[in-house]
Amino acid sequence: MLTLGVNIDHIATIRQARRTVEPDPVAAAVLAELAGADGITVHLREDRRHIQDRDVRILRETVRTHLNLEMAATDEMLAIALDIKPDYVTLVPEKREEVTTEGGLDIVGQVDRIGSIVDKLQSNSIPVSLFIDAEDSQIEASVKIKTKFIELHTGRYAEAKNEVTRNMELDLLAYGCNQAIKAGLRVNAGHGLTYTNVYPVACIEGMEELNIGHTIVSRASLVGMERAVREMKQIIHGKQQSTNS
Repeated sequence: MLTLGVNIDHIATIRQARRTVEPDPVAAAVLAELAGADGITVHLREDRRHIQDRDVRILRETVRTHLNLEMAATDEMLAIALDIKPDYVTLVPEKREEVTTEGGLDIVGQVDRIGSIVDKLQSNSIPVSLFIDAEDSQIEASVKIKTKFIELHTGRYAEAKNEVTRNMELDLLAYGCNQAIKAGLRVNAGHGLTYTNVYPVACIEGMEELNIGHTIVSRASLVGMERAVREMKQIIHGKQQSTNS
């Protein structure tokens, strides 16, 4: 059954706006798990704009499902991951000037460097997922460096301006998922998914996990974390209609 990874970065964004101690992303993770989250995702960015090193270390000790550490493919982040040993790592592109992650990681253009990091992590029993666009070349490169997972970037689908474009992007995601599975990869997806657009992606055959953050945290600010997570799980499993309220 499709699982839900809840990204709690933006709980930390609210905290860091005042450089204070609340809201606590560790507490948010506990509430998300109580509500049925199958995993917790955090992105430790190089500029530490939201999640802090201390958060990751405490989460490693407290998360009872699985902890997915998103990070850039840098020596600093590699050292942190090898020390903390999350349940798995997702390598993502990162630019200091971006508001959020923009597009998938270019594996084709840096096979040797990414491959070296993947090998170091997986040889230390930390499975790696590569956040990529659903393109044949990126999928083939991911297979070449022997990563365990890929996470398909759903941003273009989520940001589509009309139904024709949205359906085209959905078809590309479904095709990419199928091709990756045939090549022996396990497939997750995420970025820009909301309560109103997630269900078609959830229906893609072979998809294992959706990583969703901003929309859940946004809804949690109004109705609470537990309700927000429960509603998202119901939607991805087809037990509740998409909601704007």
